[in-house]
Amino acid sequence: MTTRSFPPSPDRPEIPHDPLHSLVHAAVADRPLEEVLQLITLLEQSPKYAQTTVDALRAIGVDRSVEDVTRLVTLLTRPPRHPDSADETIRAAAESRPVEEVTRLMALLHRAPLEPHCGEEAVRAAAGRPVEELVQLIGRLSEDQDTPAPTSAAAPDRSPAPATADSEATGPVPERISEPEPPGDRPARRRRPRPSPTVPRRAELPTWLRLFAATALVLCGLSYFPSHQDGASSAAYGFMLGVSLLCVLLAPALVVHGGPVVLAVSTVLPAALAAVQLFDGRFHSTRLSEALKITVAPPWLAGLMAVLAALAALTALLTLLTARRFDRQLALPDRTADRTPAEANGSSH
Repeated sequence: MTTRSFPPSPDRPEIPHDPLHSLVHAAVADRPLEEVLQLITLLEQSPKYAQTTVDALRAIGVDRSVEDVTRLVTLLTRPPRHPDSADETIRAAAESRPVEEVTRLMALLHRAPLEPHCGEEAVRAAAGRPVEELVQLIGRLSEDQDTPAPTSAAAPDRSPAPATADSEATGPVPERISEPEPPGDRPARRRRPRPSPTVPRRAELPTWLRLFAATALVLCGLSYFPSHQDGASSAAYGFMLGVSLLCVLLAPALVVHGGPVVLAVSTVLPAALAAVQLFDGRFHSTRLSEALKITVAPPWLAGLMAVLAALAALTALLTLLTARRFDRQLALPDRTADRTPAEANGSSH
């Protein structure tokens, strides 16, 4: 690493062959920044090392690379430290370095995640340079603001020295913020990408509603199960047995699938049983009357279970159909969003 002559502090003239000055200068010139930060922190703990701390901070601002100075300023001003802990380093770098390095330093201080105080301190220190150098600095800063960053990979490397093992241990160099694209490179118009078509998800019944309808079907089937065949024909007994088993078998199908067809059958079957129970005395059917008398549950309870099962299945069917219709309406593509601004303006005239 190339070192520079360390200018004396304003309140402490340079002493030829001063061992303390040489020791501090050598200690901060090549060490990793973490160790330099530890050294500064220990020196700050004692008032008798106040001037030595100032000399060490100024030596860092003069002898270390611009990137090292920026990283150390970031470490020195990180909470709970005070934001002005690195002012001596910033002032020394802005007052004594070449104009091109001061330009890069000010750019890095404004881009790094630092307190605004750091960038302002660099501006105040650079403002005290000779008029000729101040004009050069203003010109370079103006060019950096007006000229976009080169996109070529062969951009000149303005780093003062190649990376060493010590500099790699201090962490990565603060990344440069990409400059905005020049107006000529931007596309004339950017259209919003059209969303890819997706298959709408089919609406499903809530689990609790399917379980409720299935439970009502099981109760209905058990209510109509024939307990005996006394006084009833084989046809009446077989009819009631088939109806009972069908209701019970529909229950697991409703829980597993729960589609419109299963729900429709689950609605029609108990509704038909309830209607037969209600109009039994009006049809004067001997076989039907015999079949209704051999059920496990009393006729009035079996009819109530049939009504309950029919209503539960009908509710589930209507809920499913409504949900699917609503999903289809939401899945309709918005044609107006695909129209370009020119087409929209043309249609408005």
